[in-house]
Amino acid sequence: MAAARDRLVELLDPVVTGMGFEMVDLEVNAGRSGGLLRVFIDSAAGITLDDCEAVSRRIGSVLDVVDPMGGRYTLEVSSPGLDRRLVRPEHFDRFRGAEVTIKLRRLVDGRRKVRGTLVGRDEDMIEVFTEGSAFRIPLAEVDVARLVPDFKGPARQG
Repeated sequence: MAAARDRLVELLDPVVTGMGFEMVDLEVNAGRSGGLLRVFIDSAAGITLDDCEAVSRRIGSVLDVVDPMGGRYTLEVSSPGLDRRLVRPEHFDRFRGAEVTIKLRRLVDGRRKVRGTLVGRDEDMIEVFTEGSAFRIPLAEVDVARLVPDFKGPARQG
Protein backbone atom coordinates (compact mmCIF):
# COMPACT_ATOMS: atom_id res chain seq x y z
CA MET A 1 0.00 0.00 0.00
CA ALA A 2 2.93 2.37 0.73
CA ALA A 3 4.19 1.99 -2.84
CA ALA A 4 0.73 2.83 -4.22
CA ARG A 5 0.53 5.88 -1.95
CA ASP A 6 3.99 7.08 -3.03
CA ARG A 7 3.05 6.61 -6.70
CA LEU A 8 -0.14 8.65 -6.19
CA VAL A 9 1.74 11.45 -4.38
CA GLU A 10 4.24 11.57 -7.25
CA LEU A 11 1.40 11.74 -9.78
CA LEU A 12 -0.94 14.16 -8.01
CA ASP A 13 1.32 16.58 -6.12
CA PRO A 14 2.40 18.43 -9.30
CA VAL A 15 -1.25 18.71 -10.39
CA VAL A 16 -2.35 20.20 -7.06
CA THR A 17 0.71 22.48 -6.83
CA GLY A 18 0.12 23.62 -10.41
CA MET A 19 -3.34 24.80 -9.34
CA GLY A 20 -1.81 26.96 -6.60
CA PHE A 21 -2.49 24.66 -3.65
CA GLU A 22 -0.39 22.53 -1.35
CA MET A 23 -1.13 18.81 -1.21
CA VAL A 24 -0.83 18.37 2.56
CA ASP A 25 -1.56 14.67 2.78
CA LEU A 26 -2.99 11.74 0.87
CA GLU A 27 -4.70 8.62 2.25
CA VAL A 28 -5.36 5.44 0.32
CA ASN A 29 -7.70 2.80 1.72
CA ALA A 30 -8.53 -0.36 -0.20
CA GLY A 31 -11.90 -2.01 0.32
CA ARG A 32 -13.76 -5.00 -1.03
CA SER A 33 -16.38 -2.89 -2.79
CA GLY A 34 -13.91 -0.22 -3.91
CA GLY A 35 -11.16 1.97 -2.59
CA LEU A 36 -11.09 5.40 -1.04
CA LEU A 37 -8.62 8.10 -2.00
CA ARG A 38 -8.53 11.18 0.24
CA VAL A 39 -6.51 14.21 -0.79
CA PHE A 40 -6.01 17.06 1.68
CA ILE A 41 -5.19 20.47 0.21
CA ASP A 42 -4.34 23.84 1.69
CA SER A 43 -3.35 27.38 0.72
CA ALA A 44 -2.37 30.57 2.52
CA ALA A 45 -5.87 31.94 1.82
CA GLY A 46 -7.58 28.82 3.19
CA ILE A 47 -9.71 26.31 1.30
CA THR A 48 -13.26 26.71 0.02
CA LEU A 49 -15.72 24.16 -1.26
CA ASP A 50 -15.13 25.55 -4.78
CA ASP A 51 -11.40 24.87 -4.37
CA CYS A 52 -12.10 21.27 -3.37
CA GLU A 53 -14.44 20.79 -6.33
CA ALA A 54 -11.91 22.24 -8.80
CA VAL A 55 -9.07 20.07 -7.48
CA SER A 56 -11.34 17.02 -7.44
CA ARG A 57 -12.29 17.54 -11.10
CA ARG A 58 -8.66 17.99 -12.16
CA ILE A 59 -7.38 15.02 -10.14
CA GLY A 60 -10.31 12.90 -11.32
CA SER A 61 -9.36 13.60 -14.95
CA VAL A 62 -5.77 12.56 -14.31
CA LEU A 63 -6.82 9.42 -12.47
CA ASP A 64 -9.26 8.47 -15.25
CA VAL A 65 -6.39 8.47 -17.75
CA VAL A 66 -3.71 6.83 -15.59
CA ASP A 67 -6.01 4.57 -13.46
CA PRO A 68 -3.46 3.92 -10.67
CA MET A 69 -6.16 2.62 -8.33
CA GLY A 70 -6.93 -0.33 -10.59
CA GLY A 71 -10.68 -0.40 -10.18
CA ARG A 72 -13.51 1.41 -8.44
CA TYR A 73 -12.72 4.03 -5.84
CA THR A 74 -14.19 7.12 -4.22
CA LEU A 75 -12.22 10.38 -4.44
CA GLU A 76 -12.51 12.91 -1.61
CA VAL A 77 -10.76 16.29 -1.60
CA SER A 78 -10.87 18.47 1.51
CA SER A 79 -8.98 20.88 3.72
CA PRO A 80 -6.72 19.33 6.36
CA GLY A 81 -8.96 20.60 9.18
CA LEU A 82 -8.13 22.17 12.52
CA ASP A 83 -6.39 19.01 13.74
CA ARG A 84 -4.33 18.72 10.57
CA ARG A 85 -1.58 16.16 10.32
CA LEU A 86 2.00 17.34 10.12
CA VAL A 87 3.46 15.14 7.42
CA ARG A 88 6.37 16.87 5.71
CA PRO A 89 9.43 18.31 7.49
CA GLU A 90 8.42 21.83 6.44
CA HIS A 91 5.08 21.38 8.28
CA PHE A 92 7.04 21.19 11.53
CA ASP A 93 8.75 24.47 10.59
CA ARG A 94 5.52 26.25 9.65
CA PHE A 95 3.66 25.34 12.83
CA ARG A 96 6.44 26.19 15.28
CA GLY A 97 4.80 27.41 18.51
CA ALA A 98 1.60 25.40 18.01
CA GLU A 99 0.36 22.72 20.38
CA VAL A 100 0.75 19.23 18.94
CA THR A 101 0.09 15.60 19.78
CA ILE A 102 2.57 13.05 18.51
CA LYS A 103 2.27 9.28 18.41
CA LEU A 104 5.64 7.55 18.05
CA ARG A 105 6.43 4.37 16.13
CA ARG A 106 8.21 2.95 19.19
CA LEU A 107 9.22 4.06 22.66
CA VAL A 108 11.54 7.08 22.73
CA ASP A 109 12.97 7.81 26.17
CA GLY A 110 10.15 5.70 27.64
CA ARG A 111 7.36 7.54 25.82
CA ARG A 112 5.04 6.50 23.02
CA LYS A 113 2.85 9.65 22.99
CA VAL A 114 3.83 13.29 23.42
CA ARG A 115 1.69 16.40 23.76
CA GLY A 116 3.19 19.85 24.02
CA THR A 117 4.33 22.96 22.18
CA LEU A 118 6.29 22.43 18.97
CA VAL A 119 9.59 24.27 19.49
CA GLY A 120 10.96 23.54 16.03
CA ARG A 121 12.90 21.24 13.74
CA ASP A 122 16.62 20.79 13.26
CA GLU A 123 17.42 18.57 10.26
CA ASP A 124 15.92 15.18 11.18
CA MET A 125 14.90 16.00 14.77
CA ILE A 126 11.93 17.90 16.19
CA GLU A 127 11.68 19.41 19.63
CA VAL A 128 8.52 19.61 21.73
CA PHE A 129 8.25 21.46 25.04
CA THR A 130 6.23 19.23 27.33
CA GLU A 131 5.84 18.87 31.08
CA GLY A 132 8.35 21.66 31.76
CA SER A 133 11.20 20.42 29.56
CA ALA A 134 12.30 19.99 25.96
CA PHE A 135 11.78 16.56 24.38
CA ARG A 136 13.71 15.75 21.19
CA ILE A 137 12.24 13.27 18.74
CA PRO A 138 13.78 11.83 15.57
CA LEU A 139 11.43 12.58 12.64
CA ALA A 140 11.79 8.95 11.56
CA GLU A 141 10.13 7.87 14.82
CA VAL A 142 7.01 10.02 14.31
CA ASP A 143 4.06 7.83 13.35
CA VAL A 144 1.34 10.53 13.46
CA ALA A 145 1.70 14.20 14.42
CA ARG A 146 -1.35 16.47 14.62
CA LEU A 147 -2.11 20.03 15.60
CA VAL A 148 -4.28 20.43 18.67
CA PRO A 149 -7.17 22.70 17.60
CA ASP A 150 -6.92 26.20 19.05
CA PHE A 151 -10.43 27.56 19.43
CA LYS A 152 -9.17 30.80 20.98
CA GLY A 153 -7.22 32.05 17.95
CA PRO A 154 -6.46 31.39 14.30
CA ALA A 155 -5.39 27.82 13.48
CA ARG A 156 -3.05 28.92 10.72
CA GLN A 157 0.45 30.09 11.48
CA GLY A 158 3.04 31.21 8.95
